[in-house]
Amino acid sequence: MAELTTSRLSLSLPGFEHVKRGWHEAYAAYAARLNPGEYYVTKSDEAIYTTLGSCISACIRDRISGVGGMNHFMLPASVDGGSWKAAGLGSATRYGNFAMEHLINEILKNGGIRQNLEVKLFGGGRIIANMTDVGQRNIDFAHDYIQTEGLRVASEDVGDVYPRMVVYFPTSGKVRVKRLRSLHNNTIIEQETQYLQTIEKKPVSGEIELF
Repeated sequence: MAELTTSRLSLSLPGFEHVKRGWHEAYAAYAARLNPGEYYVTKSDEAIYTTLGSCISACIRDRISGVGGMNHFMLPASVDGGSWKAAGLGSATRYGNFAMEHLINEILKNGGIRQNLEVKLFGGGRIIANMTDVGQRNIDFAHDYIQTEGLRVASEDVGDVYPRMVVYFPTSGKVRVKRLRSLHNNTIIEQETQYLQTIEKKPVSGEIELF
């Protein structure tokens, strides 16, 4: 992506001041960049983008008002290499629940209506060799969560062996996905491995209050 500049920078919603944002000439829009473990919600006509390997991003918006956002998350690897369900809500799935519920809550808090929510999923590639298929576990979790919450996936690009760059425009619902070649894999693998080690050592804390 072209380098961002901070000229003409609009205000972010409260609580998202830490997310790196700037004007992106290629899309003629402000763009917020997500790192693993982050999420971002906007009411403005701006883009949100991230790079995914094994991680998942859910792009969720109110299709009527246009308020929406994106997250970027990964479940911790299970000790026995089993499915995410084997770990239970108190451990592995808590990271996915944290990412999904906080994103949805922020959208609702900023004027979104639950029955208007549109969900799109991306990522979950199998790019980390010699370990369990974390990407597929992330996909399975996301599908199960969305079904359990009574939501529906409008579109998705998940799985396979490619990392992806995803650019999301919540006001319109448009998504641009670029599948990256192996040239980019080492950087993404290093980033996701560090993130995985971090979340396995430091549990998510705090309760989530649903609207």
